Amino acid sequence: MENKLKQIFSEIENGNSYGEQVTLVGATKFVPVEIINQAIAFGLKDISENRAQEFKDKYPLVTQPVNYHFIGSLQKNKVKYLIGKCCLIQSVDSLSLLDEIARQSVNKNVLTNVLLEVNLGVEEQKHGFDYSELENALSYAKNLSGVKVLGLMAMLPESDDEDMLLDLSKTLRKVYDSYKDEYGFKHLSLGMSNDYKIAIKAGSNMIRVGSKIFGRRY
Repeated sequence: MENKLKQIFSEIENGNSYGEQVTLVGATKFVPVEIINQAIAFGLKDISENRAQEFKDKYPLVTQPVNYHFIGSLQKNKVKYLIGKCCLIQSVDSLSLLDEIARQSVNKNVLTNVLLEVNLGVEEQKHGFDYSELENALSYAKNLSGVKVLGLMAMLPESDDEDMLLDLSKTLRKVYDSYKDEYGFKHLSLGMSNDYKIAIKAGSNMIRVGSKIFGRRY
């Protein structure tokens, strides 16, 4: 695992095509806590879960300082497990979820940073906002207390067509840039184990990598 992390760190050390630093977020779904702690000791500074119950169970057992993200589908009744503990909820896919995050953040007197999830390939089985919905969602979030939108997140469709994936990634970057200054965006989270090099080439500055670090777990 140490060598795998070193390889990815070397691949991203020069940043993305826009000269921005790229943040490596380890996707730790089903990864035992002792392995997570080992990865942190090897230099991984950001980790993420995509199941709220797994986040809840693991959080007190991750003993080393780390930035903990949430990247999966989030039910409103599970938001309580994340507030005040999660540095970034990346997978906000509805206004009602934004409302619940804001409500619970205000109740705990914290500010919760989030990303809006974009349905990049307009796939029925995927969650997220369409491009046409982003302006309204960002305007809506700007008027909420307790929550701050710091950028966009998306998943590329599974495909061997690298040109298509690159085009989708570049389009998302253009949309990201169109809102970046007005809303203070910092993060474009795009790219996983199979496609992070394409995403970085197109301007992603945050990647979520699981199997490339930890091996396949499911």
